[in-house]
Amino acid sequence: MIIFPAIDIIDGKPVRLYKGDFSTAKQVASDALETAEKFVKSGCEWIHMVDLDGSLKKEPVNSQTFISVAKETSLKVELGGGIRTMKDIDFYIENGISRIILGSVALKNPDLVKEAVKEFGDKIAVGIDAKNGYAATEGWMESSSVYFTDLAKQMESVGVKTIIFTDIGKDGTLSGPNIKQLVEINEAVSCDITASGGVTSITDILALRDKNLYGAICGKSIYEETLDLREAVEVCR
Repeated sequence: MIIFPAIDIIDGKPVRLYKGDFSTAKQVASDALETAEKFVKSGCEWIHMVDLDGSLKKEPVNSQTFISVAKETSLKVELGGGIRTMKDIDFYIENGISRIILGSVALKNPDLVKEAVKEFGDKIAVGIDAKNGYAATEGWMESSSVYFTDLAKQMESVGVKTIIFTDIGKDGTLSGPNIKQLVEINEAVSCDITASGGVTSITDILALRDKNLYGAICGKSIYEETLDLREAVEVCR
């Protein structure tokens, strides 16, 4: 299982949110690049990054922050937030981003996902963020009537190979991941599933690993030091 340390960005600075609420934004490090370099030293190969400003403005905002991490560290960057067009996807991939996460557009413009997968294959992932089991969009500000596994099946049908699943109610809470829903989505589709939200300790990492998930995203647990990142990477090798 791949460990994805997370850096969410507002105004160029690393922050964390509580349950996706922008009013709870708290800066957790001084510099994204410096933080990413620490992740390299812990043995990480990937990093999960989110343009929170982009999510709200529906366009890339902090692009140079992400590109600098991709170009100046050995980490492979997966990036989401504000990516709504093929032009956005082209720009990021041409500038070294390894995987693009499409979120709101998966629900609102599935044809774009289909086109992107056709063009870029497994460089395209879909982020499914659910509140009480139903997909949410636009930086989690809007809810829908689409059940999370139904959206996963739709994405699988257009060729998506990687899905990042977030239970919004768990995000930033340090209360443990939603194992039940993660198992449900992992069994519903053949896609690689990455768990996001609630990871707190090495116990959570072991539980996710034992459910045969593809990856686990760790954010607040790293910054609050409830999880030893190096240990998490080691037990998942």
